[in-house]
Formats: sequence, structure tokens, C-alpha cells
Amino acid sequence: MSRIPEPETTPDGPAYEGRLLDRADEEVVDQGVSFDVRTLLSRRTVLGLIGIGAGSLALAACTTATGASSGTATSGTDPATTATGEIPDETAGPYPGDGSNGVDVLEQSGIVRSDIRSSIGGGATAEGVPMALQLTILDTAGDDAPFQGVAVYVWHCDAAGGYSMYSDGIEDETYLRGVQVADATGVVGFTSIFPACYSGRWPHIHFEVYPDVASITDSTNAVATSQVALPEDVSRIVYALDAYDGSTSNLDQVSLDSDNVFSDDSGALQLATVTGDATSGYQVSLTVRVDTSTTPSAGAAPSGGGGTPPGGGAGGTPPTAP
Repeated sequence: MSRIPEPETTPDGPAYEGRLLDRADEEVVDQGVSFDVRTLLSRRTVLGLIGIGAGSLALAACTTATGASSGTATSGTDPATTATGEIPDETAGPYPGDGSNGVDVLEQSGIVRSDIRSSIGGGATAEGVPMALQLTILDTAGDDAPFQGVAVYVWHCDAAGGYSMYSDGIEDETYLRGVQVADATGVVGFTSIFPACYSGRWPHIHFEVYPDVASITDSTNAVATSQVALPEDVSRIVYALDAYDGSTSNLDQVSLDSDNVFSDDSGALQLATVTGDATSGYQVSLTVRVDTSTTPSAGAAPSGGGGTPPGGGAGGTPPTAP
């Protein structure tokens, strides 16, 4: 269970990290998005003074948390030979939790975080093989410069294939959802678990890119909505574990060529590079090129994305998958 931050007592009232709480009678995690933004900006200023970007620090924390041994296994695309081009726009699917089809985690205080394994402010913690996710966001309209300052919202299913806020039994949980802001190198990092493979879909991770952290409360502000594809060989190693019961048989029934999201190009621009092992964890990385000169075509009104996660539909009936 996550530890809830304790406020400090000052002559002027309760405070956190030297700033007075906006809502003196409520906990730190219930202060609202604007308070979270000021906290994030304050931390980024300090990090900038010592020459460390917030995203780089988040990634370092991910690697430490997973204890993953880099180089013990490598799969996916080679960054040196990966096809270049704008990341394909994909559906946000029926379980985005971004307010576009009902429930909205992006309005909650505490959503800006790197470790997304536990629900915000306490609650359940998702169990599974540790995963450190790194996305490098590049600005295609700016000659592939690092897209510093964009906010990236990431979400995915748990080891049983369920989505927090939607699936039966975890409707009140918010785990495996979080936002990070890209550092000077365009990097965001998350500590999470390897997602399951549920019926009808290739193993994947969802993400949305927003112009800045202040924009995340309206899903129509997203400048890109896409998905990360996970390599088959690594996925099969993970899915041999008891915690991922059913994932292997689901994976046997789908391929990158047949998946209704990745089939256009077999995930050429979305297949992640993965290193590590199932005992200590994996590092998953992908370069994401975002072109702000093009009009986003997905995300605002999710229309499915295929697949049937166990217990899907709680918290409102998700749109029928095409």
C-alpha cells in the first residue's frame, strides 16, 4: 500500500514541501491538480539547478526499483535501425480513464507520479513482473528535437488482464495509471509491472501525449494517442508464470500481423526494445515521434481497440470493440 504524505505544521497552517495546502482540512493527496502541478514544477526547478532532468531521475528510480539486470536479455527493435516516422495514432480503447467515456483519473491529485503500481493515495498494489518503462518523446515538427515539457499519460492492464477503474473488483482502484513530464532529453520513465495478454489483443501499453501537465484534465488536448507493442519472446517468458494464467493461450491466438491495432505495419514504429529478465524485471523502451503539425485522429472518443479484458465494463459500459 502507498504511503500517504504527511503535511508539515507551520505557524501559517499545514504545508507540504514548504507550501501551504490549498485545502487545509484535507490530506496532501487531495489538494487538487493545481497543487500537484506546483509541486512538480518546484521539484523540476531544483533538479534543473543540479543538472538532472525530472524524467531522467524518474527513470533512474524505475531501474533501481526493479533491480533489473540490463543486458541479460534483449528483444524488440534496435534503436539504431528502428523505422522513423510519426507514431501512429491509435484508439485510446474502452478503458482510458481520461474522462472521454466517463471516469477520469487525470482530475485526481497524485496522478503525476513515476511509480504507478499502487492506487493513488493507497489501496491495492498490482502484482507482477517488474517493468521499467522509458519513452523518449521527439518533436517531429522541430526536426526530432527532444520534446521537453510534454506530459505523458500511461495506462495498461494488470497481470490478470483487468483495467483499474473498469474491471470487476477493481472499479475503485487507480493502479497502473500515471503521468510524467518529459525532461530536457524528452524522456519520461515509469515503474510498473509487465501487462497481461487478454483475449483478442497483442500485449500492449497505452499512452497519450499532452502539450504540458496543465492540459491533462481535458482528453481532447492530447496531441498524440498511441500504444506500445511488447515483443513475443519476452512476453512468453513472463506469461509462463502463474500470475499470468491465461495469457499464453490468448497470445497463441493473435499476432502483430492480425492485431487490429498493430496490423497496419506489424507494429514497426511501436515495437519496444526490452532488456532484463523475469526474475529481476525488464526495461522497456520506445522512441515516440510526435508531429504537432498533423491533426490527431484518435483518443478523444474511444471506440474500442479490440480484446476482452476480464470483468471489463464496470464503471459504465465501455464502447463495443470494432
